Amino acid sequence: MEGYKERFIQFMVECQVLRFGDFVTKSGRRTPFFVNTGFYRTGSQLMQLGSFYAQAIREHLGLDFDILFGPAYKGIPLCVAASMEIAREYGKDIGYCANRKEEKDHGDKGILLGTPLKDGDRVVMIEDVTTAGTSIRETVPILKAQADVKLAGLVVSVDRCERGTGQVSALQEISAEYGMPGFSIVTMDEVVSYLYGREIGGRVLIDEATKAAIDAYYREYGVK
Repeated sequence: MEGYKERFIQFMVECQVLRFGDFVTKSGRRTPFFVNTGFYRTGSQLMQLGSFYAQAIREHLGLDFDILFGPAYKGIPLCVAASMEIAREYGKDIGYCANRKEEKDHGDKGILLGTPLKDGDRVVMIEDVTTAGTSIRETVPILKAQADVKLAGLVVSVDRCERGTGQVSALQEISAEYGMPGFSIVTMDEVVSYLYGREIGGRVLIDEATKAAIDAYYREYGVK
């Protein structure tokens, strides 16, 4: 595994973004692990997170696109942090854009904030995780209603490696459905492989019992 992926896994653990226990995802699945990017709470954490996203975007997609879009609400700090780090580290000034949950009818009116979209813009979408693709499916129609944009890619922090509505992963499903490449900084397979039996901060996050719960989860929801 590449060094930056190991550093990212450790970073998620340190920020308490990656946790193990008993949780329910947005799609309603009961899961033994959870990734909550709402736990990135300081300026230095967002700088590091933006840097990881920037590195992954450059590696997988290059920087020949116009807008980095983050779905409300968690996607908003993600697209801001990543666009800042792309400018700082690679000298490429890319606009950021996000949607509001409710359309604003005064002042800066509309459903979007940040850089206005225009026909022909190449848009890369940025998300925290993709479990069943619900958030992306809710957001793409909003984008398409604003301008005739080209979806140039989707980047998430963690690919949970589980089925969407069919038999392939949600990330693969969304990529095929909207004709855009999709990728993650790390996959959950990589996370489990790295953390299983490994002591971090004085404790083992994935012990035998947790590994058994994860395996059981993937027997039910994993890609066949």
